[in-house]
Amino acid sequence: KSIEEKESAKAAAEEALGKANLEKKSKTKEAYSTAMLLRDLHLDCDWLLSNFETRKAARAGEVDALKKAKAVLSGADYALLQTTAGAKRRRLTLGTPRASGTI
Repeated sequence: KSIEEKESAKAAAEEALGKANLEKKSKTKEAYSTAMLLRDLHLDCDWLLSNFETRKAARAGEVDALKKAKAVLSGADYALLQTTAGAKRRRLTLGTPRASGTI
């Protein structure tokens, strides 16, 4: 009887060991995939942080361009706007004197 009991105990222990090994393999794969996901997220975050200022400047330029486009579509005519340097250049070329008190 004692041999039969020991053999059944051994069989039960071997079955438990097989299940434990399968579970260990499954958990190892899960941990590896989680580690790879965290690595990818970390790389993405590093890229975003390193390029933040560049992207911020690009977005600001896009917003400015969209505002100007909206103004043009609303009827504003930017072609008629003069810059101070452009006005001075034209006065100098045309020989028109500058009005007193204006820049």
